[in-house]
Amino acid sequence: MIWTLTVNPSLDYNVQLENFAEGKVNRSSRETITAGGKGINVSFVLKNLGIASTALGFAGGWTGVKIEALLSKSGIDTDFVYLSSGDSRINVKIKSAKETEINAGGPFIDNAHVELLFMKLNSLNDGDTLVLAGSIPSCLGSDFYNRIMKFLADKKINFVVDATGGLLLETLKYRPFLIKPNNHELGQIFNVEIASKEDALFYAKKLAETGARNVLVSLAGDGAVLFAEDGSSYECAAPKGTVVNSVGAGDSMVAGFIAGWNKKHDYEYALKTGIACGSASAFSEGLATADKIEELFNTL
Repeated sequence: MIWTLTVNPSLDYNVQLENFAEGKVNRSSRETITAGGKGINVSFVLKNLGIASTALGFAGGWTGVKIEALLSKSGIDTDFVYLSSGDSRINVKIKSAKETEINAGGPFIDNAHVELLFMKLNSLNDGDTLVLAGSIPSCLGSDFYNRIMKFLADKKINFVVDATGGLLLETLKYRPFLIKPNNHELGQIFNVEIASKEDALFYAKKLAETGARNVLVSLAGDGAVLFAEDGSSYECAAPKGTVVNSVGAGDSMVAGFIAGWNKKHDYEYALKTGIACGSASAFSEGLATADKIEELFNTL
């Protein structure tokens, strides 16, 4: 079973503008409302690949109800903790010549509701995959992922961590199955510039030496590299295409890797599936569809 955790999900209001002018009245040409959050994006792409997952997280108010409704309408199972007060956040995504995002802070989450989440997490079984994706609200503390991984340490859970900086590094002691920094995030960890695939693999290996079992490094238009648990390494170029949407591409790569690995337990196949999924989202207005993923996979 695959579970995704989005601690601070959002209702995303996506606005398309011909030309965005700061300080003036702007009229949109199109608007859409979607459920957002890194773990939720993973669940959406897995669903598009025909793979079931359950989306976990905290939800509040009418926005929380709407987020769950959008997921349920798409056939994604949810098991949210509903907050007694506060509303799930609304993020504004402005798509024009440049992409502009306004991300809200989200509701306060108290200890009583955290305990309810841990009760749900206790139902995970050996062999399950848990995706921990995105930043953590300050009310929960920067050790929140650590607390979850420690709580589940006695179970053989395949943790997938898609986070940055110290939040990511602190999880390595629990030997996550997969981490996915991009080249900029990897460079920031070691205070270097990642200028090539060779650099990315060199520092991916260093992260593996500190605990990560598999390190997937996304390189934007240059594809991705993988340093695998058995000491092998892989690289793959990205397919050609026009980037129209950067939101969710990294999350799609995570979903693709999980799907590819679960299907064949082959590192190269998982890497290619991840790149195909990430590119399919980048080349589309929404998240990757199965048809687009297959089309791009066949070019790799």
